Amino acid sequence: MEKKGRKIFKVFVKFLFMLIGAAMAAVALEIFLIPNSVIDGGVTGISIMSSYLTGLPLGLFIFILNIPFLIIGYKHIGKTFTISTLFSVTALSIIVSFLEPINSITNDTLLASVFGGILLGIGIGLIMRNGGCSDGTEIIAIILDKRTGFSIGEVVMIINIFILSSAGILFGWDRAMYSMVTYFIAFKLIDITVEGLDESKAVLIITNRSQDITDALLARLGRGVTLLDGKGGYTNTPTNVLYVIVSRLEISKLKSIVSDFDKNALITIGHVEVSGKSYKKKSIH
Repeated sequence: MEKKGRKIFKVFVKFLFMLIGAAMAAVALEIFLIPNSVIDGGVTGISIMSSYLTGLPLGLFIFILNIPFLIIGYKHIGKTFTISTLFSVTALSIIVSFLEPINSITNDTLLASVFGGILLGIGIGLIMRNGGCSDGTEIIAIILDKRTGFSIGEVVMIINIFILSSAGILFGWDRAMYSMVTYFIAFKLIDITVEGLDESKAVLIITNRSQDITDALLARLGRGVTLLDGKGGYTNTPTNVLYVIVSRLEISKLKSIVSDFDKNALITIGHVEVSGKSYKKKSIH
């Protein structure tokens, strides 16, 4: 029973954060972006333009235009994802409709674009971090990512280029450019919200000063290092390779530490997902 209770609580928290994310996205749209003729990309952008042309409520278009994508998502991605996305889209539609009569808090288009992009990115990021999405184009991007050589980000960007170009024709090219500012800010904030500031990075360091750098990383970063034996493919000369996992915020300091000992060291950095107690930082004396 206790295990079932924890599971129910976990699901509740998940949907609560998706609701908060939808509310933040709705505030970004209705309080910052739409009153200043700045739009979002994807189905939301199409909905904004459709609402502008017809005079019908934005929330209605957001819900109706996402339905075909939800059906596709159910068939190709799964039931849990579709339920989470349906909840997020419905919440966004309702909250947008509730906020529609409220006036913008700023008439400065640049400020609206920046702060709207920040709120929108964090809101969508919260939804995605908890297993859903707020826009049908993301569903198409996920499916195409599995079947083509294009990444999710590339597919979404291609779609949004066409949508934002249409916004230029409808609202003016300056508004389309402000919309691009919003899009890139939101895109970055989505990444930070989903991955977190503490996103893990795997670092490989090829150097002749392996022991000095290992000691310095442990003393100054509190990170343990795994030493690998390597050999130059061209020279056949034995060399040392250091493998260490750090957070996104520690990358700059790591580079500085390595440079202090070996300015010619080769450093490669990649994103990884980490589990296990051995990853925890050691105390720095």
